[in-house]
Amino acid sequence: MAPRANWKGRLILGEIACGVALYSASTTSDRIAFHTINAATGNRVRSEFVDAETGEPVDKEDEVKGYETDGGDHVLLEPEDIAAAVPDSDKSLKIEAFIACDDVDTLFFDRPYFLAAADSVSGEVFTLIRDGMRQQKVAALARTVLFRRLRTVMIRPHGYGLIANTLNFDYEVRAADEEFADIRDVEIKGEMLDLAKHIISTKMGEFDPEAFDDRYEAALADLVKAKLAGSPIPTRKAPPREKVVDLMAALRESAGKPASQRRKAPAKGGKPPPRKKAG
Repeated sequence: MAPRANWKGRLILGEIACGVALYSASTTSDRIAFHTINAATGNRVRSEFVDAETGEPVDKEDEVKGYETDGGDHVLLEPEDIAAAVPDSDKSLKIEAFIACDDVDTLFFDRPYFLAAADSVSGEVFTLIRDGMRQQKVAALARTVLFRRLRTVMIRPHGYGLIANTLNFDYEVRAADEEFADIRDVEIKGEMLDLAKHIISTKMGEFDPEAFDDRYEAALADLVKAKLAGSPIPTRKAPPREKVVDLMAALRESAGKPASQRRKAPAKGGKPPPRKKAG
């Protein structure tokens, strides 16, 4: 069964345009999902809105959105009020600028989508835009109304199609200053830095998503299988207690230096061993 498009519209570049379809590039549908069950009856339970003060259930027609003010009161918004605030959509994804592919910090990436030609008639213009961007090694910034909100989208070539990432707004990305405020500015140099650079160079590789397994998902699958089979529940081994180690010694160990090449530290209060004279 062909995937269903999340959105269809026109991709516009200057005076040329083509029909495009937007598809989700990621999914959580294959994850193990649980239902909340009444342990006494074995039946599923359902959520229900209740009045926080009276404890009484609230009918669907009485449920409205409310914005809490500083005084604790709420400004009530009817569905038609919210609908009026949704920007008009002309189903146009208009390219406003081209940028270098690495110009946007990944902090601003929201969700990825596949962007494909909507039909065979649009194929030629779609291919022209895609190949032009690939030749110039650029990404495009475009704006459109997606899912009731005006969104900025970063578009870049990918295989036979395009990848579209919705971008977070500036106010949605937290500043890192507060999180990094307590980190001391320590100057690292000499052998310590050389060893770190060596370790990094020996660990260089390429990103392969198949090499990373979801251990939590696998553990849940094993748990469910054990329950179904009536087998003992698998237990997780306690992690070993971490030892306090000397940073320089750990770096040398990680770099794989033989013991004979490691510098011996002088005994506390003693003198370093004398150097041997040349014969």
